[in-house]
Amino acid sequence: MHTHTHTQPRNLTFRLLGPVEAHRDGVRLGLGSPQQRAVLAMLLLHEGRPVGAEDLVDGVWGEQAPRRALGAIRTYVSRLRGVLEPGRAARGTDGILVSVGGGYALPLPDDSVDSVCFERAVAARGGGPREAHERLSRALGRWSGSALAGVPGPYAQRQRDRLAEVRTTTLEALHTYALDLGLHARSVPELTALAVEFPLRERLRALLMLALYRSGRQADALAVYADTRRGLRDELGITPGPHLTALHQGILTGDPQLAYAADEPRPQSPPYRAGNDSSYRAEATGTSNTATTATMATTVHATAPAPARPRTPAAPLPARPAHPARSARPQQLPTDTADFTGRTHVVDELGAVLRGGGHGDGARTVTVATLIGTGGVGKTTVAVHVAHALRADFPDGRLHVDLGAGSTPAEPASVLTDFLIALGTPSDRVPLELEQRAALFRTVLADRRVLLVLDNARDAEQVRPLLPGTAGCAVLVTSRARDLALAGAHRIDLDVPPERDALALLAAIAGPERVAAEPVAAHALVAACGRLPLAVRIIGSRLAARPGRTLASLDARLRDTHTLLDELNIGTLRVEPTFRLGYEALAPGPARAFRTLSLLDAPDLPLPVAAALLGLAEHTAEALAEELVDAGMLESYGPGRYRFHDLLRLYARRQAERTESAEERRAALMRVLDLLLGSVVRAAEAAVRAPMPAIWLSPAHHPGLSFTDIDEVRAWFRTEHALLAAAVEQLLGSGPQFLRKSIDLLIIVATSGIFLGRAHYLEVARITGLAADRARAHGDDECEARALHTRAWLSVVVMRYAAAEADVRAALDCAARTGNPLRHHMSGVLLALTLRAMGRAAEADEAMRTAQRHAGDPEDPSSPASVARFVSRLHVTLSAEQPGLSVMTPMMRAVDATGASLTTDDGVARLGDELHRAAPLSDR
Repeated sequence: MHTHTHTQPRNLTFRLLGPVEAHRDGVRLGLGSPQQRAVLAMLLLHEGRPVGAEDLVDGVWGEQAPRRALGAIRTYVSRLRGVLEPGRAARGTDGILVSVGGGYALPLPDDSVDSVCFERAVAARGGGPREAHERLSRALGRWSGSALAGVPGPYAQRQRDRLAEVRTTTLEALHTYALDLGLHARSVPELTALAVEFPLRERLRALLMLALYRSGRQADALAVYADTRRGLRDELGITPGPHLTALHQGILTGDPQLAYAADEPRPQSPPYRAGNDSSYRAEATGTSNTATTATMATTVHATAPAPARPRTPAAPLPARPAHPARSARPQQLPTDTADFTGRTHVVDELGAVLRGGGHGDGARTVTVATLIGTGGVGKTTVAVHVAHALRADFPDGRLHVDLGAGSTPAEPASVLTDFLIALGTPSDRVPLELEQRAALFRTVLADRRVLLVLDNARDAEQVRPLLPGTAGCAVLVTSRARDLALAGAHRIDLDVPPERDALALLAAIAGPERVAAEPVAAHALVAACGRLPLAVRIIGSRLAARPGRTLASLDARLRDTHTLLDELNIGTLRVEPTFRLGYEALAPGPARAFRTLSLLDAPDLPLPVAAALLGLAEHTAEALAEELVDAGMLESYGPGRYRFHDLLRLYARRQAERTESAEERRAALMRVLDLLLGSVVRAAEAAVRAPMPAIWLSPAHHPGLSFTDIDEVRAWFRTEHALLAAAVEQLLGSGPQFLRKSIDLLIIVATSGIFLGRAHYLEVARITGLAADRARAHGDDECEARALHTRAWLSVVVMRYAAAEADVRAALDCAARTGNPLRHHMSGVLLALTLRAMGRAAEADEAMRTAQRHAGDPEDPSSPASVARFVSRLHVTLSAEQPGLSVMTPMMRAVDATGASLTTDDGVARLGDELHRAAPLSDR
């Protein structure tokens, strides 16, 4: 930067990469009108070089200059001197903003202006890719919005465009170095947003394709190419350039040189270079970047300066598979049973059938085996045991789902979502409709060898959408439904095991020496259990817990229970006496835990939820749960996670209904609701890094779980989404006292967008519809408005604007009856956004004006406007890891990540107009 022999500024810094600001000793200075800021910006961007007064006039006003423009310039300069140099004499010549000839200059130290620091960092040389990546990351961190935001004039606009281009090119270089360093998965979200913002920029698209491919998402990488090709053809009438075309071909063929390998030498002459790649490399860098990331990484290195790298002689790369390496090889099987015994014939038969499907050499269709049997007969145990033994035959993964978990059977659409995400499909690419999800699932599995274990199926209709479409995969279905019929399936009917296997199971649990010492009593015990493995396991666990008790005494006790209540029958088998025996052997504390833990309908119970149900500290709850596991009355599904066999849950629930009062049962469920609500509130606050406005939600009487960072928040949401959905659905029907908090829990889950975007739209829409129905039945207008507003929000996220308009207008009708300003404002803003997205700008403006009458001060944490800002920040923050959640998230980020997209007239108008441009014609 040019310097003159004038007084140097003391601790003055300037920001141009966002709103124009000046600070002295960290204190922000008032810079006056937009035109005065334009003058300052011109002087700063000339880096100490003089700017003529007439040039300033042209830069600020262009051809629209007023008659006394030169006088105005002198006034602005005088005022700026007063701000920047408050102690300077009125006609002094020694200062910062100096007169030079017929103009002015503002010489400053090199580190005073953020745009100068940014461009110097971009132009720096030297170092390896890690140093370059860190340098560019720091440089880009200086940006806080659009450069020269709010500054008028043609000069500012030209500089704004120039700096934006430098920033975009720098982002391309940053992600190029990120791919060099193996950070492909981390780059995908931002590259996706950039590709939406710059749909015709081929280099960005190439980087995104390579990052997706290296993340094991070949189908997504190919979809990006197809979208780019369509855009170039429709907008410009051209086809993709040679670099993008070569990369596409490499991904199609699974070229091994595209994969990242940090310790491999890089080729000097990438095979995908076509002709002169000057369009992808800055001519002025003067560096020969020959040792780059394999193949396409060289192609996509570009405009930003490249650090010097040592030359590496070309060397043959190690052989790789013909298909791309996949990072998503899910292994979802539950733990195998350590004391598995018997069933040799069934295990061998299933293994042979499924193993043939895994190789699929001569098969034309997918291999399906069904294991049919009554509850408690050991279907799941056998299926999981066989699946564990087949790991080598299905190298691309083993998927598992309990289709009968919880209060209602699992919906195929929801199961497909979870399977697709586990296989590496981004949640935003999961279609809305069941048929489309099933088709995508078949496509994803087409060239993989994956084993699916579909446990506890209700009927064939539940299973059919979950079946792969081609040979190579295999499916093992377990079910109680004797009439379950799947075309071409190999069916095995599983009966109770023979006596010798039942005795072997009893011996494995209770001890072989005890069974050998009392053979008659052992035979009598397994006969009393009907040889049902679940019942035998409970008896064996009971004996293992009491080493001094004889088998004969337990047999006598069991015989007595046959005269008691006989409520739980499975065909001709009566297992209630066995369950009762195990239950009555429990001490009072574990017995209460057994009853109380059964009250929540959820796939499994994390330890914090179990503690909340019991109203105990986690360590105490864990000790009780482990006692139940030892007694065979509860299963340990994973570290700190528990679940019931559904027959035992039914038995435990019946005991709870007889023992605990309705008030006690409701209190246990309310403790869980408070835990979950408190946790999602803390998760939201950790994500936004700000307290949640108190008027938004009901207070939770539980502090909730704590979260250290946003990654932990995302991980928790993804792990517990099934629990949250199941809990909300059950609690909505548990009485009016649960209604408000259940809807509050649903609101945060839906608003966050962390997993309930396109992938789970149908599930959440159904639950919010149920919430609205419950509220209507109870005559609660406030809760009905909240539920309808939430469903409208979800519809906007997935671009179903007609449905959104209907729901949000119904929510406003409810708000009119309650008079709640928060409801008027929030739903009014959502209506304005929806109408804008539908192209009805005049109606949208009127809706926004009406909504703003109820807004209050955004800086007041008790105002509706503060809630709208928090909602916007929450959605943008948590949805950032989901590439292109619909198109809404990147657009909200582009408008303003601090909340302007839902709080200001301009923000709503800009976001709504962008949504309108992106919407399918049928939704406009």
